[in-house]
Amino acid sequence: MMLNKTAEVVLRKRYLLKNEKGEPVETPEEMLWRVARAIAKAEENYGNDVEEWAKKFFEIMDQQLFLPNSPTLMNAGTELNQLSACFVIPVEDSIDGIFKALWDMARVQKSGGGTGFSFSRLRPKGDLVKSTMGVASGPISFMKIFDAATEQIKQGGKRRGANMGVLNVHHPDIEEFITAKWEEGVLRNFNISVAVTDDFMEALKNDSDYELINPRTGEVVRKISARKIFNLIVEGAWRNGEPGVIFIDEVNKHNPTPHVGQIEATNPCGEQPLLPYESCNLGSINVSAFVKDGSIDWDRLREVVWIAVRFLDNVIDVNNYPIPEIEEMTKANRKIGLGVMGWADLLFKLGIPYDSDEAIQLAEKLMKFIQEESHKASQHLAEERGVFPNWKGSVWEGKGIKIRNATTTTIAPTGTISIIAGCSSGIEPVYALAYKRTNVLDGEEFFEVNPIFENALKALNLLRNDILEKVTEEGSIQNITEIPEEIRKVFKCALDIAPEWHVRMQAAFQKYTDNAVSKTINMPNHATRKDVENALLLAYELGCKGLTVYRDGSREEQVLKTKKTEKKREERVLRKPEKYIEPRSRPKITTGRTIETRTGCGSLYVTINEDEHGIAEVFVQLGKSGGCAASQTEAIGRLLSIALRSWVNPEALIRQLKGIRCPSIGFDNGEIVTSCADGVAKILDKYLKGEYKRIKVDVSGIIPLTEFTEEAEGEEKVRTKLIGGVCPECGNILEYGEGCMTCRMCGYTKCG
Repeated sequence: MMLNKTAEVVLRKRYLLKNEKGEPVETPEEMLWRVARAIAKAEENYGNDVEEWAKKFFEIMDQQLFLPNSPTLMNAGTELNQLSACFVIPVEDSIDGIFKALWDMARVQKSGGGTGFSFSRLRPKGDLVKSTMGVASGPISFMKIFDAATEQIKQGGKRRGANMGVLNVHHPDIEEFITAKWEEGVLRNFNISVAVTDDFMEALKNDSDYELINPRTGEVVRKISARKIFNLIVEGAWRNGEPGVIFIDEVNKHNPTPHVGQIEATNPCGEQPLLPYESCNLGSINVSAFVKDGSIDWDRLREVVWIAVRFLDNVIDVNNYPIPEIEEMTKANRKIGLGVMGWADLLFKLGIPYDSDEAIQLAEKLMKFIQEESHKASQHLAEERGVFPNWKGSVWEGKGIKIRNATTTTIAPTGTISIIAGCSSGIEPVYALAYKRTNVLDGEEFFEVNPIFENALKALNLLRNDILEKVTEEGSIQNITEIPEEIRKVFKCALDIAPEWHVRMQAAFQKYTDNAVSKTINMPNHATRKDVENALLLAYELGCKGLTVYRDGSREEQVLKTKKTEKKREERVLRKPEKYIEPRSRPKITTGRTIETRTGCGSLYVTINEDEHGIAEVFVQLGKSGGCAASQTEAIGRLLSIALRSWVNPEALIRQLKGIRCPSIGFDNGEIVTSCADGVAKILDKYLKGEYKRIKVDVSGIIPLTEFTEEAEGEEKVRTKLIGGVCPECGNILEYGEGCMTCRMCGYTKCG
């Protein structure tokens, strides 16, 4: 197994078995043999040679052609032996049902799995509770209980808990659900997605109302504007990537076992729609490894697909399931999910731009091939082992096809296994071609360069320190003129690619995938809400089963460790002052503007005044006179004024106020204002960017906390370099892709 430095770190830290002192007691090769022999043991059930198949399984893993999901690599052949990555647990509308789901979640997460839930069956907030004649607290209140429990569970000592929370767009509490994560830190262990129906999308198209339905009674509670709810979804996705959307009717159109039940939820990253108590076993093929002499080796790819399908079917037989209901449902449908990784690297090798029709066409051709061959392999297994037990009454019986697995393909996140395979993750473009890493084992700092890009520079005699310094500093090569245009056209990073091409790529792979596709639609920081809206509508139009959007820099604590931002961090050294800072005196004469915005509590008037040093004071007045709300808005203004005259960076103040919510949400020129504090933050933000008055604010002496994009007159938009945050375990980059944040240095992931 040829491993780069980062792969060695990840294996030692997360995958190799360890002794009581935390020291690895196996080599990477021994790990692969452990996994191969454990999975091949299923061959005994069918009278086959275990060692023969163990060798085949070992070879495709050792050659980095295929790897199973992380729980299989970690746990196969161990006492735990829980090998599945994703589960869906039902949440019934009763205290017993809710806490049964919580107990099931705890057992699944303890064993190393991620859990998905639909909370759509829970009665809405304020609804009747007959047993006590009280009122229900609603789904979001119970989600917070699940979130708190997950926070306390360390999955098998190796993987954090991760959840997906889904609420149907017709649920009466849908507004509260959509805005639940607008405040940083709320439901931190959940990804959330709205289950969007065709009826909702039709109402949106017609600019009409749609029905909100009480799941307890089935009665229509009220009607609401589809556009209003869609705007909330767009706003949330623009703010911080939450919520995502699941096109639930599209999902169920492709449900292979509708006679067993309807799909209501997915796993944490959204690529695996599952019935209640189903689990799925995932694995990915490194497609970049099949490029030989400028073309794809289709024959070898076919061989690996067939071996991988057999491997994943065996996993179902040898797996230890965390609860009996999951074992029963999993073995009844025998769903597997074979996907791909290394797609961006494959395009690099073939010289095809990610954002091109040629790439889209190749994506369809490649996935169609894998889909068809995986179905053939599963049909062959059915001849040897029999069809899946729920085959009768399934879509497959209707087609007259005997098949072993209800589904065979999924494009899953490959954050850490792609590091081990030495390739790009999933079907995502790369995030940077070179960046600074810190080795978590010895603290050594080094620059890592994409090997295919490195070879391209070598061929052009451009592999020079000055070039690599620029690449590392910029995070992209699009503005480096020393590099030929034909190279820049091919080697594009995530933020160099227009959102439309991200969506089109997801749709191309979805066309030939049984389950769904884990993909993030990355957008630059200056992307607008309209850009987010267009991406969602295009995804629906092209037949995607869901969509996750992430606007660069839209979450807190985001710093890319390039040389440029390292310098910024060095400048920002926090030192305790010798004495408290006294704010500068308020000048007798100031100049400024008063701006009105609409909030849920009425009109809010914000006056921003400046002196020769910059902003000197902020007055905030609510249109309604008197009362608690008016006094609080006055307090916001006073505290802002004191802070600004004490040289506090206004960007830090804006971040603290943005997203604060109150029960009354307002709209100002189509923009959502979640509270008076949020309205003040938005006005201050726009003021600093010159949208109300084109002035040069003197901020000398203020130490910038983050880099942010300004759009001043006569200036081009600054390309942001903020990718996904800082890894809490090693301090390297968290890359936001495949619906999750992952550190490609140490393998940490926020999605289990």
